[in-house]
Amino acid sequence: MAKIGVILSGCGVYDGSEINETVITLLALDRAGAEVLIMAPDVEQQVVNHLTGDTLADEKRNVLEESARIARGKVIDIAKVTVDDFDALFIPGGFGVAKNLCDFAFKGPDCSVNPDVERLLKATVAAGKPLAAVCIAPALLAKVLGKDLPGVKVTIGTDEGTAGAINTMGATHTNCPVTEFIVDEKNRIITSPAYMLAGRISEAAEGIEKTVGALMNMLH
Repeated sequence: MAKIGVILSGCGVYDGSEINETVITLLALDRAGAEVLIMAPDVEQQVVNHLTGDTLADEKRNVLEESARIARGKVIDIAKVTVDDFDALFIPGGFGVAKNLCDFAFKGPDCSVNPDVERLLKATVAAGKPLAAVCIAPALLAKVLGKDLPGVKVTIGTDEGTAGAINTMGATHTNCPVTEFIVDEKNRIITSPAYMLAGRISEAAEGIEKTVGALMNMLH
């Protein structure tokens, strides 16, 4: 049975992992017969009121603890994970990717990345293991891998601003419809737009399910 590492960034679209994307991913992996290893960094996060969109400056939450909400408690600190613990890696989207796994949401191409996230992404590619990311998560891949793998191919859909930032970080952005995915065969990386383009959960699901299928096929 293949074991797929899944990196979460909290719980909720505005300050964590996008819940629909995460559940669709976990369901698709389970249906494909994969075992999952869910992980997240043990760090504090910015908190957003999902009803109003307001930032709650005085409220403190922890990314690992929030990720446990989606993982039904079965999540471990990413600092304890090595590349030997999984066969492939998947990153759902949500603003937590761009706020908690890195600070792309605030600094764009000049962002920094959580050291354990960066370590694991680089180790995955170096080991030749497949890597998939959806929604805004491909921007994280661009930051971590763009210098070492110039021109690494990813997509976040069609947003020109984000695509431009991805190209600035050394990757190559390719436009892609919401229900499809892009494969960088050389580097074994698969990406799809999900809610960067999706207007309905069914649209996000189609692209994510195809991405999971491509990831599992790449393992075999």
